[in-house]
Amino acid sequence: MATPTAVTGSEKGLARVAQALGRWMEKWFPDAYVVALAGVILVAAAALANGASPQTVVDAFGDGFWDLTAFTLQMAMVVLTGYVVATSPPVTRLINRLAALPRTAAGAVSLVALLSMSVSILNWGLSLIFGGLLARAIARRSDLRVDYRALGAAAFMGIGSVWALGISSSAAQLQATATSLPPALLKITGVLDFRHTIFTWQSLFMCAVIVALTVAITYFSAPKGAAIETAQELHIDLDDEPTEIAPRSRPGEWLEYSRILPILAVLMTAGWLISQLSRKPALTVVSSLNCYLLVSLILGLALHGTPRKFLQAVTLAVPATAGILVQYPLYAAIAAILAKAKGRGGHTVSEHLADVFTHIGGGGHFAIVVALYTVVLGIFIPSGGGKWLVEAPFVMQSATDVGMNLGWTVQIYNVAEALPNLINPFFMLPLLAVLRLRARDLVGFTFLQFIIHLPVVLLLVRLLGMRFDYAPPILPNTP
Repeated sequence: MATPTAVTGSEKGLARVAQALGRWMEKWFPDAYVVALAGVILVAAAALANGASPQTVVDAFGDGFWDLTAFTLQMAMVVLTGYVVATSPPVTRLINRLAALPRTAAGAVSLVALLSMSVSILNWGLSLIFGGLLARAIARRSDLRVDYRALGAAAFMGIGSVWALGISSSAAQLQATATSLPPALLKITGVLDFRHTIFTWQSLFMCAVIVALTVAITYFSAPKGAAIETAQELHIDLDDEPTEIAPRSRPGEWLEYSRILPILAVLMTAGWLISQLSRKPALTVVSSLNCYLLVSLILGLALHGTPRKFLQAVTLAVPATAGILVQYPLYAAIAAILAKAKGRGGHTVSEHLADVFTHIGGGGHFAIVVALYTVVLGIFIPSGGGKWLVEAPFVMQSATDVGMNLGWTVQIYNVAEALPNLINPFFMLPLLAVLRLRARDLVGFTFLQFIIHLPVVLLLVRLLGMRFDYAPPILPNTP
C-alpha cells in the first residue's frame, strides 16, 4: 500500500489541481454501496412526492429487488472471467514480453494506456487486471525509471474511456439479449443487436478518436525527472505472490491435475459455437451476453490447463466481484420504484422524467443533455448495466418520442458512461488490489483525462448523431 505523497514542485497547474481533487475525493466521497443505498431512499422519496402511497413504494422496492438476478450474475462473471484469463500462464508470458518494449518513461505509460483500452474493447474486467499486471511488470524493470502512479492510471484508461464502446458493453449486451431485458424496457426499445450500436461506423470512429486522444494525454502528462515516483519510492512490493500448486497427494485428485476435462470442455464449447453460427447471423451470436461469457469462461479454463489451476485463479478473482453482487439488487430496486410506483394521475417518476427529456427536443440538444445526465448520474451510480436499467426506460422513451435513433442513443449513453469512472474510484478497486495503490494515487491523472474528454465526447455525440435516421424498435417474435 502506498504511503501519502505530496505533490512535487515540478507538478503545476492542472496537474496540481487534479492531485488535490484526488486527495479530497478519497477523504470525502462515500463508498459506492452507501451511494446506492442513498439512491434507493432518494427515488422512494421522489415517488412519495409524486403521490405514490407508501404501500406502493415498498411493494415496488421488494418486488423489484431481485429483478436483475440473472444480469447481476452475468456482470460478476465478466469480472471473474477477465481476471482468470489475465492471470493465466500464456497471458502472463505475453505481459512480460510487452513490458520489455518501451524505451522511455512516457512511452511506457502510453503503451499501458493503449493496451488497456484495446483489451477493454474485448472485456473490461480483463482490461483492469491485464493493465495492472503490465504496469507492475514495467515497474519491475531496473533499466527504466517510470512513475508508478502514471502507470496505474494508464492501466485504468480502458474502463475510463472506451470499454462501453466494445463487445463487453453492459448496455449494448443487455439491449441485444431479449431475455435479460425487463419487459417494460423491451416494449420500448425492442432488441438492438450490435449492428445498431457498437458496430456502426459512427461508434467505431468515435472509439478511434478517444483512443488516440487518451494515448496523447498519457504521453504528455507523464511525470518526468524529479516528479517521477517509482514503485520503490512509494514503498510498493512488486514481488508477485506465490501461485504454486500443491502436488497431487491422492489418486482421487488425478483429474484435477489433468488436461483431459478442459480439452473436452473446449471441444464441446467449440461445437456449440459452430452450431449457433450455422443457425443464426454471426452478429446475433456474438451479441449474446451468455455466449460471450461461456466462451470467456472456457477460454480461461483452457489457458490455465488443469481444473486445479483454474479453480485457484477463480478463488483469487471472486473478491473483485463483491461490489457487483451487493449493489445490483439495489439498482434493480431503484429501477422498479421509478417505473412501477404510480402516483397522481397514474404516472410514475420514470414517465415524468421521460416528459422532461422529450421537451428538450431532438437532434444535437437531446444527445448532449442525455450525455451530461449520464455523466452526472454515473458519479453516484458507478455501474454501466445497473445504471442503464435505471436510466433506459425514460431516456429510450424520450428518444422514441423525439425521433432519435435508438441504437445511437445507447451509444451516447455508452461513451458518456465511461467518463464518471475517471472520477468515482469504484471500478478502480480490482486494479488497486493488483497495484497495491490507493485511489488518490491515480485520480489526479484520471481527472486530467476527464477534463479533456468531456467536451470532445459532447462534440462527437452531437455531430455523429446527425448522421442517423430514426428506426422503429425491433420487437422479438412472440408466440
